[in-house]
Amino acid sequence: MKNFALIGAAGFIAPRHMQAIRDTGNRLVAAADPADSVGILDRYFLDVRYFPEIERLDRHIEKARRGPQEDRVHYVTICSPNYLHDAHVRLALRSGCGAICEKPLVINPWNLDQLAQVEEETGGKVNTIMQLRLHPAVVALKERLAGQKGARHDVELTYFTGRGPWYLQSWKGNEDRSGGLLVNIGIHFFDMLLWLFGKCDGIEVAEMKPTRAAGVLHLDTADVRWQLSTDFSSLPQAPLPGKGTTFRRIVVDGEELEFSEGFTELHTRSYEEILAGRGFGIEDARPAILLVHALRTHGLH
Repeated sequence: MKNFALIGAAGFIAPRHMQAIRDTGNRLVAAADPADSVGILDRYFLDVRYFPEIERLDRHIEKARRGPQEDRVHYVTICSPNYLHDAHVRLALRSGCGAICEKPLVINPWNLDQLAQVEEETGGKVNTIMQLRLHPAVVALKERLAGQKGARHDVELTYFTGRGPWYLQSWKGNEDRSGGLLVNIGIHFFDMLLWLFGKCDGIEVAEMKPTRAAGVLHLDTADVRWQLSTDFSSLPQAPLPGKGTTFRRIVVDGEELEFSEGFTELHTRSYEEILAGRGFGIEDARPAILLVHALRTHGLH
């Protein structure tokens, strides 16, 4: 059994990580978040030390590292705002822990090299969540594509997920803190596309707004028309509170990929892979981060 600490316990995605820690038979022993709305912890674990300041969590991890082996923190899970991810990964590594970082690992690609240096200096391991690579429908598509060598594919990707006015007022709507729509919403899908169809040779940006973006990617084996939106008006049906606020559609050569189910357990699958030593690391994350940076700056470099 491994002990986990979690940074960003009040965040939207944190419960997925809490469940993954529990479902893999491990313990969450400490959590930190400046927002103290963290009662969700009790749904998963009943004895989690909570710290409103990251410095106090840091001190707790360090004290545990010098104490009995059964109290040591083995992994730090990072669900903090995107612009803090690399700092919190460094904290984990320098505390002798493995890091499990929610997407994106970093906003800007040059920060990957710094993390790689700290990883080498400490001997620790950086893991990042790329759960769509584990989705059964995506895995099956990759296997099918492997048997079609030399073919070029026509792909459409649509991902609409409605967000209320709060979204742009939070850190997620702040370009410097989140990276904007392409980073916060799109990066999993761009990683999936690169994993399926190879590196990007060209981009076209048709629309780039805080709540909507669209364009074309020219990949090794596919041309991809993509569009993303957090605007409720983009949804094909009028949304109801708490229901029907996400629309996903992937079409490959005119055939729609069945992609509506199988998302909720992917964090647990990700943790299973990480704990088995097969987690996705810095170099796995690099292509999508480079691509999103190119899209944000409207040019491949």
